[in-house]
Amino acid sequence: MTRLTMVQALNLALDQEMKRDDRVLLLGEDVGVDGGVFRVTDGLYEKYGGSRVIDTPLAEATILGSAIGMGLAGLRPVAEIQFSGFSYLISAQLECHASRYRSRSQGVWTVPLVVRMPYGGGVRALEHHSESREATFAHFPGVKVVIPSSPRNARALLAAAIRDPDPVIFMEPIRSYRAFREEVPDAEEVMEIGKAQVVQEGKDLTVIAWGAMMRPTLQAATEVHEARGAGVEVIDLLTISPLDVGTIVGSVAKTGRCVVVQEAPRSFGVASEIIALINDRTLLVLEAPVRRVTNYDVVTPYFGRELLYLPDAQRIQEAIEETLDY
Repeated sequence: MTRLTMVQALNLALDQEMKRDDRVLLLGEDVGVDGGVFRVTDGLYEKYGGSRVIDTPLAEATILGSAIGMGLAGLRPVAEIQFSGFSYLISAQLECHASRYRSRSQGVWTVPLVVRMPYGGGVRALEHHSESREATFAHFPGVKVVIPSSPRNARALLAAAIRDPDPVIFMEPIRSYRAFREEVPDAEEVMEIGKAQVVQEGKDLTVIAWGAMMRPTLQAATEVHEARGAGVEVIDLLTISPLDVGTIVGSVAKTGRCVVVQEAPRSFGVASEIIALINDRTLLVLEAPVRRVTNYDVVTPYFGRELLYLPDAQRIQEAIEETLDY
């Protein structure tokens, strides 16, 4: 195994899949000669050439429209939107075409494409570069939404997304790109889309998180255990749509308490959907209301206030302790 950052692991996945299947190609702004703004595609242009690593104009709708045509023609395009803050420009192509071809053609046509996009705050980026919009894409039936949290699962999930027969929005937490390293197998590894992962078992309370929120969540769970001896079960969601209902419900049914942590603003988010699901399936075994730890319902602030805006281990720990004490 090699210790890699998430950027290096994603690059490994792209290289692995391009080598395995010559239908896989990359397109997006600066993905070729420059290797991508975060260098996720670094070296792939030199290795596979301009016909498979394609620098596009600054036109997000054109990028996705081209990828849809490629997918329908039998290719496996991986399109990069340079920052998720510009992803609304692909919404018409995604909702009107990519998400609908399977149902429109009654299963005759599928659109196997991946849309990679860096998302989230914590790196002092400019306006339109730090948003967390996973709930927006989860509203499109026919589209899968995947968010890795570590180098190893990023590599395995991106491989799975490229092989999937349907459109996958693959959201990469910028804050985790180079924050830490993890051992990644040299051999090919592919995870199942739609499966959450219990990364820490416990009997007293469940915490559900995803993306860059996993690290402060695990820190908070450790601090609660050390201070109070409480067993906190931590679930890494990994896939926003489809949700792994079985893992969520099974864990909450066991612990009777739950906290959901999301980086996105509070209202109308994935956390709200998870809480509704828990209330539908496990209300009678709950021993406390399910709490949310989220961002605030404001535009992502500039540098000086960004870290005050993002959920941190202290806020998560307080929510866990309040839920345990209810």
